[in-house]
Amino acid sequence: MSAATTRSRTPDRLCAEAVDLARAAAEEAAAPGVVGEHEGLVSEGDRVVTHFFACKELGYRGWRWAVTVARASRAKIVTVDEAVLLPGPDAVLAPEWVPWSERLRPGDMGPGDLLPTDAEDLRLEPGWSGEDEPPPNSAVSHEMADLVEAEDAEVTAGPPAGLPAVPARGSIAAVAEELGMRRARVLSRYGLHIAADRWEEAFGPKTAMAQAAPASCASCGFLTPIGGSLGQAFGVCANEFSPADGRVVSLAYGCGGHSEAAVMPRPPQPAPPVIDETRIDPFPLRPASDSGSVPVTEDESSAELGHS
Repeated sequence: MSAATTRSRTPDRLCAEAVDLARAAAEEAAAPGVVGEHEGLVSEGDRVVTHFFACKELGYRGWRWAVTVARASRAKIVTVDEAVLLPGPDAVLAPEWVPWSERLRPGDMGPGDLLPTDAEDLRLEPGWSGEDEPPPNSAVSHEMADLVEAEDAEVTAGPPAGLPAVPARGSIAAVAEELGMRRARVLSRYGLHIAADRWEEAFGPKTAMAQAAPASCASCGFLTPIGGSLGQAFGVCANEFSPADGRVVSLAYGCGGHSEAAVMPRPPQPAPPVIDETRIDPFPLRPASDSGSVPVTEDESSAELGHS
């Protein structure tokens, strides 16, 4: 027997010597030939000892068969309490389970994968419906406010380098910024075309991801529009789990992270009870006669016994 290891007290002598009894219990619980040599024992309490045996089963490196034996006070017979397979200090263990919502990382999604979005996802909100928008000719409408601001604005004097980086919305400077008139040079038609070709080749409708997508980016809530003529065919993806996060994507592109592709299912509701214990069903006490008489129920029988 190998050297014994103790916790807080000296192991019981008879229980510590019951190595053969413990091995027989381990071999009965395990498959044939997987119980190895005796690796020690631990005192669990008064007259309670656990023996450890090596496990030779493939895939359970570092695991041990633990057989607990005990004996009653003043008794000479040692009995087996339990036999289980437990991991040792150097055992190979499976990683701790993590929910998919916490395990998923950007870039994990592949073609054909669907990423469910919660109905209450904080990254999304209902689209504009127009119900709360004031009429276009209203004095408080955004169009009228922008028109007044544009009429009162003046062209900023000075060289282009001295102009503010972001002009006020609705001002003449903002219109000039949109048309590219505040920069020395702008993209030519050729520059626009080659940029569009690059973006469509990387994140366009002909990619494997888009071919397996349930819908296109044009209807996705994570798509951020861009200005200019390129905004008619491209946008920026704002889904952190999408492979195109932060990239310019074609409106015809798509992936499994589409905001409306799949909604997380609701928690399952328990099925209704098979037996309704809240009601009482009457049952006949004797079968109906051939004369067509109505069978007597339990309630009617009780009434008859009360009158008799």
